[in-house]
Amino acid sequence: MADRLTPLTVFGETAARVDRIGTLSIAERPDLALASLAARLGRLSSLEAVAPLVLGAPLPGVSRVAGDTIRAFWTGPEQWLVEAPYATHEDLAAVLKQGFGADASVTEQSDGWCAFDIAGAATLALLERLCAADTRAMAQGDVLRTTIEHLGCFIICEQPGASFRLWCARSSALSLHHALVTAAVALS
Repeated sequence: MADRLTPLTVFGETAARVDRIGTLSIAERPDLALASLAARLGRLSSLEAVAPLVLGAPLPGVSRVAGDTIRAFWTGPEQWLVEAPYATHEDLAAVLKQGFGADASVTEQSDGWCAFDIAGAATLALLERLCAADTRAMAQGDVLRTTIEHLGCFIICEQPGASFRLWCARSSALSLHHALVTAAVALS
């Protein structure tokens, strides 16, 4: 039975959806694994000490992302979300649990969230229509939590003014996608 199961994207498809509207590209990213990481009470120093070994980079500070293949971004005091390519890190939560041990609480989040990469000349105009975040002021590696069309989202600046990654709850991903496409059509 298990050999007949096929993973589906948030759109119910087997391949990621990519919309090209005018100069904008809105790409679903089902190829990313995601896990939450939180320091246990009194264990932040230990967590920070081992983070470069586990993540390949120190834990990022407030409103920042850090790392390369495995990237962590700050979500709150002593809390991060960690993303990595699903093809090589399907077991990301297990890797984090093993690496951080009793210093951290780790939970699998891959199926609870959805990412969209937005790129193109009109990216800033699109985000300005949809949220109050000052995306023009964001530098590469900045992360903000904001609302887009009443939906809680994280915005990661990949390339200032040109490309951003949005993370939202999977349960509201279709609504976010609809808002992104509607605003992109209005701009084109």
